[in-house]
Amino acid sequence: MRRFWGPGLSLLWLATSGAASPQTGTAPVPGVAPLPVEVFAEVPQLEDPDLSPDGARIAAKVAIRGKQYFAVMTVADPEGMPKLLNPGEADLNWWRWVNDEWLVVGIGQNVPVAGETWYATRALGFHPASGKIIRLATREVAQKGDDVIWTARDGSARVMLAYQTSVYPSDVGFWPQVDEIDLTTGKRRMIAVSRPGVMEWYADGAGTVRMGIGMSEDGRSRRLLYRDRNNVMFRTIDKARRGDDKLTVPALFLRDAGKALVIDDDEGGYSALYELDLATLERGKQLFASKGYDIAGIRSDASGFGVTGVHVNENRPEIRWLDPDMVAMQTTVSGLVKGAQARIVSVSRDRSSAIVLIGGADAPGAYFLYGRADNSMIRIAGNNSVIGMKRMHPVRTIRYKARDGLEIAAVLTVPGGKMRKPGKLPLIVMPHGGPFARDTESWDWWPQFLADRGYAVIQPNYRGSSGYGTGFAKKGKGQWGLAMQDDLDDAVTALAQQGLADPARVCMIGASYGGYAAIRAAQRDGKKYRCAVSFAGVSDLNRMMKHSSNFLFAGARSDWLRAQAPDLKGVSPLNFPGEFSIPLLLVHGEQDRVVPPVQSKLLAQRLKSAGKDVTYIVQPQADHHFSRSEDRLEFLKAMEAFLAKHNPA
Repeated sequence: MRRFWGPGLSLLWLATSGAASPQTGTAPVPGVAPLPVEVFAEVPQLEDPDLSPDGARIAAKVAIRGKQYFAVMTVADPEGMPKLLNPGEADLNWWRWVNDEWLVVGIGQNVPVAGETWYATRALGFHPASGKIIRLATREVAQKGDDVIWTARDGSARVMLAYQTSVYPSDVGFWPQVDEIDLTTGKRRMIAVSRPGVMEWYADGAGTVRMGIGMSEDGRSRRLLYRDRNNVMFRTIDKARRGDDKLTVPALFLRDAGKALVIDDDEGGYSALYELDLATLERGKQLFASKGYDIAGIRSDASGFGVTGVHVNENRPEIRWLDPDMVAMQTTVSGLVKGAQARIVSVSRDRSSAIVLIGGADAPGAYFLYGRADNSMIRIAGNNSVIGMKRMHPVRTIRYKARDGLEIAAVLTVPGGKMRKPGKLPLIVMPHGGPFARDTESWDWWPQFLADRGYAVIQPNYRGSSGYGTGFAKKGKGQWGLAMQDDLDDAVTALAQQGLADPARVCMIGASYGGYAAIRAAQRDGKKYRCAVSFAGVSDLNRMMKHSSNFLFAGARSDWLRAQAPDLKGVSPLNFPGEFSIPLLLVHGEQDRVVPPVQSKLLAQRLKSAGKDVTYIVQPQADHHFSRSEDRLEFLKAMEAFLAKHNPA
């Protein structure tokens, strides 16, 4: 790590002038000429860093030779070899600190069960200093084995884990039990026995199991069980019998045993934070709201009984701090950085140090270690070794009207600097995955790469996207491949009317659900697009529903999918190979555990048989999330060549 500025100094945020940052040295100049494709294929050097409670270590995904690994680095010896945890073929899903010395890590992997493939999860304890790894669950653990519901607040290495011991609903072990495990000694004791129907358990900050969510075997009906203290019976305080029904589930238990906080819709249908009376389930005072948007969660304090801040995601993700001390820290940190966004992502127990992400939607930026005593900023790692702290192509949020009058927010990226050619730009429509998700003004290597090649990129948050209230989300019900697809087409019309995009030079590119939308565009809307690109896209919704049957509560999952697309066959492009009328590029990773590669394989076979223009690339080591630079590079090169042929910039 290098110290770049101390008290009274500010980071000079570099515009597209080509000046080299002190972090990166001499590098290609953004905005003057296209950067090599390898620059955009680089996986982040650091991802989701988490500071240990004493501020001495940082746990994160790190990039080593183009692949991401879980590692723990020592703040005092940044040049030393990090401690790696290698989960093998398993996915690394999450991690958190238990105390100054121990972490818990969640992993998942496909496993064979009775001739089928199921996704099983596990939790590990990791002691970086010694390299010791322990499994939290017993050997009898079944499919769900990574639900850590509590970590001790007294400095000990104790955790509570809820886990199954059977895959058969007729066995009591199908319903998770809760054990307390001391990671230091390996000793365990049972806290809550398996209770038929209860799949999820919740504990308060002191480690009292206060709540359970009961479900039918198919997941179609739910109930909320509650108690205010140990050694008393649980009682049912709320029920939900249909998918649209909501349980009143506390987001955080307060020190007053009868009080909690809940995230619930306000009168406009946007989620907000409220006080909750657990005896009556009546909402109290509204504590926080983000006008016109849903809130995205809360940050609890060190005790587990209080809130320090609220995650919001208006046009960009940030934390609105409620704790006065954190408000002061954020103000100070923001004051050290001129012209950029500074987001505190992790804080030590005594708040003497914090990890800060400095960057923006047009710059990958870097993570810094903030020292509160002297207002120092020490660079930990950048997100891109070549671009560094430079600005790339401008990003902003626009709004347009769909054909039925619904307002749609969208993220627009356009070529910046001398890359911007006069006149209307060729356009890429890039729908997000999910589809219950959304795009925001955040650094995104896909649209930045495309803008660097001269394209405007629009990322519509079509109806059914998250973050814009319950009413907006419900408008996507039954509209997969229909009105949701119309919203994407209407983005082209809106940008053409503004004189920004050339409606005769448009392609659609997406991944996962976005890949489905791109495939659907090639099948349904060939007159509006010149080509389409799908990474890990879905082509057959019926087959996808069968795949979902390998997960817990398949009945509820099937109900949900049928509600989004009542005519599964009619909106599955696989069934209509003759209707494809534009060139299509399909790319899929063999290691994808989210969307099976057969979704692209079968479509490619049918389109080739029908004489259609389709290119199919299989990536043997790629997963659903592009966690290897090699796979990113292959994809970007293929996409660039495909676009140069069918929709040149």
